[in-house]
Amino acid sequence: MAVAAELKPLIENERVIVWDVPAGQALPEAVTHHEYDVVKVSFTHGSGSAVFEKKGQHATAAPVSMRTMVIALKDHAVPPIPNKTGLVSAFPRPGVKKLIDNDRIVTWEYTWQPNVPTPMHFHDKDVVLVYLEDGSLKSTTPDGKELINDYSYGQIKFNPGNRSHTELLVKGQQHAIMTELK
Repeated sequence: MAVAAELKPLIENERVIVWDVPAGQALPEAVTHHEYDVVKVSFTHGSGSAVFEKKGQHATAAPVSMRTMVIALKDHAVPPIPNKTGLVSAFPRPGVKKLIDNDRIVTWEYTWQPNVPTPMHFHDKDVVLVYLEDGSLKSTTPDGKELINDYSYGQIKFNPGNRSHTELLVKGQQHAIMTELK
């Protein structure tokens, strides 16, 4: 039986290490050796789920049954950034579903609706996202600058906090699971 190559992190910084683990692949060694608290986001096109596991309490190292984004949480907490903008916080927002809330993270599930902008909001935390559809979001900052971001199914992204904008679905569909870091 062939041994699968060790997965390389997609994202690694002072806060997290993030792997994209294909269905049938074993979890990264850093996770199976219980070195970190982790968030596992398992997903298919248009749907997903999330679980939080404390360091030392991870399940078996058996291969994952579906594609899974694994976020290893480093011990580098950063306090929320003070919101001096007067804008609402990014979360909660209308239509969002809270999946996990503990002392390390808050995980949200959200579907953007065509022609329905999110409220202009402020991100007070760093966030790791996994996009579950193919679609484009227009981001508009408070000063009116616009940027269209094309996201595809399974794309994983780390966004630092301390930013303000509104989002509007302008093409396709978009649904994401977003993990805010405390």
